[in-house]
Amino acid sequence: MFKTKAIILRTTKYGETSLVVTAFTELFGVQTYMVNGVRTSKKTGLKAALYQPASLVDMEVYHNEKSTMHRIRECNNSFLFANVLTNVVKNSIAVFMMELLHKLLKQPEQNSDLFYFCEDVLIHLDSATNNVSANFPLFFSLQLSHFFGFKIDDNFSESNCFLNLQEGYFEPAAPNHAYFLHGENAIITSDFLKIRNPTEMGQIKLNHLKRRELLAKYMDYYALHIQDFGQMKTLFVMQEVLG
Repeated sequence: MFKTKAIILRTTKYGETSLVVTAFTELFGVQTYMVNGVRTSKKTGLKAALYQPASLVDMEVYHNEKSTMHRIRECNNSFLFANVLTNVVKNSIAVFMMELLHKLLKQPEQNSDLFYFCEDVLIHLDSATNNVSANFPLFFSLQLSHFFGFKIDDNFSESNCFLNLQEGYFEPAAPNHAYFLHGENAIITSDFLKIRNPTEMGQIKLNHLKRRELLAKYMDYYALHIQDFGQMKTLFVMQEVLG
């Protein structure tokens, strides 16, 4: 029996009353849990709400290293969101971030630094203004790669102004392939790479078309570096909500 914080990544209905919950835990990394009997009445329905994607929870779990499916003895909110789970815009952003995180978490191993980063980003998103919120997918996509060994080096300068997405660094001339950024897109990317606190995103003013363009390039970057990355199912929904 262990107590651990967790971030809910994905929830799937199972049978008539149960859920299969994928969570990124502080102690064990990504894990899968069977939660029985939480969809049977209004009272248990409230318990089911604990397992919405992006929820931050404290869990008491049964954990067996040899098992791929575990059980939850107790689960409660570790942070009560004011907006992330109920505001359509912020929820669509949070669910996008959870899908991206889930795609990268291949092995069930502890990664405390990544866990605290994701927890902090979600808490900042909850209180962010609309303009800052809209920049979160860009910020999160760039910063997340740092934890998986293929971060973009921020070596941008007037002479190093082409971002080679295959190599992950800025260089003096365009590479001999199509996966690169230059001009305004390279400058904006460098600005995002310099951010250490999400509150600093208010300084970067972008319209929705520029955000879409950049995010598409960042997803190309992930596809280049993550085998079988595939398509982001939540990307279209989020972009429609953001406008």
